[in-house]
Amino acid sequence: MQHMQTKVGRAFEARFGAGATLFASPGRINLIGEHTDYNGGFVFPGAVDKGVVAAIRPNQSDRIRVVALDLEEEAEFGLAESDKPEASWAHYIFGVAREVQKRGHTIGGFDAVFSGNVPLGAGMSSSAALESTFAFALNDLFGCGIDRFELARIGQSTEHNYCGVKCGIMDQFASVFGKQGCLMRLDCRSMEFAYYPFDPKGYKLVLLDSRVKHQLTGSPYNDRRLSCERVAKTLGQEFLRGATMEQLEAVRAQISEEDFKRARYIIGEERRVLTVCEALEKGDYETVGKMMYETHWGMSKDYEVSCEELDFLAELAEASGVTGSRIMGGGFGGCTINLVKEELYEPFIARAKAEFHARYGHEPMVYEVIISDGSRRL
Repeated sequence: MQHMQTKVGRAFEARFGAGATLFASPGRINLIGEHTDYNGGFVFPGAVDKGVVAAIRPNQSDRIRVVALDLEEEAEFGLAESDKPEASWAHYIFGVAREVQKRGHTIGGFDAVFSGNVPLGAGMSSSAALESTFAFALNDLFGCGIDRFELARIGQSTEHNYCGVKCGIMDQFASVFGKQGCLMRLDCRSMEFAYYPFDPKGYKLVLLDSRVKHQLTGSPYNDRRLSCERVAKTLGQEFLRGATMEQLEAVRAQISEEDFKRARYIIGEERRVLTVCEALEKGDYETVGKMMYETHWGMSKDYEVSCEELDFLAELAEASGVTGSRIMGGGFGGCTINLVKEELYEPFIARAKAEFHARYGHEPMVYEVIISDGSRRL
């Protein structure tokens, strides 16, 4: 991040002059608990050592001027609802400014330059890092007094209202609340959370990015969500959270086979997250790994959000003796997250690169994960 701080600071000075304050927010990984957030279930994320850094300075006007350093693009727009900018990347910043105002806070215009090093398309939530950075910064610079949970909700509302993604709260929560050396178990229904020490001695956590993003017709994310909502309604519940396999079997005749499979995955995932919590408290990383594999195949076969490349990486991990591996994020491409014994790490990475290249014509990208702190003023 140090290199980015320098780069962003210099770029701000060159474009807008002195006096900017620097802010940062991280991307995230999620150890387990995928697609559970919008079902009122548990998630288990951690912030990573990659994120977004922004230099920001109020400009005493009602205009926002932002430079996206990595895209070499600039946008200027006002603070009113009718001022929505053209560029899709600017919607995140505009949306955050609007959501802060909708909650009754007064902000002014500002100048900003930002850059990020969260790998795009890898399912590490670069968009949440961007939203959290600006939400945290506006709160700080304009003295709004918004608490961290509301900052996360501002990012989530930005996705819903300005970017067309009906996401849960996990990504923004992880970005805002991250803590070095800890994962967080968040109950997405009650919003209670707890930090769990994550220090897998003798293991490494690594992401393998397939560098594949399958463009799907329609809205597969929102489709999955609707499936879950239909089953919850059939069960007379608001969310699938807390439902049992017995209850699901009892209504099987009333729901489609597709909806049944979606719900079966979600119910299994709730059990897996709680199993992982117990295992982490005992330092039992073998059980954690076993649950990761179960999640992968649940997402692949029942939730159908995997793809050939990610299944290949998970199978290859298992064949290489990797403790745990699964697709991470919304799916249809992106990364696997892998828990690997240190002595197996080098041979596994070498084999994954070689065999994946032989089959798909390019190597996966490799990102070692270090669990780090959340949104902050630098």
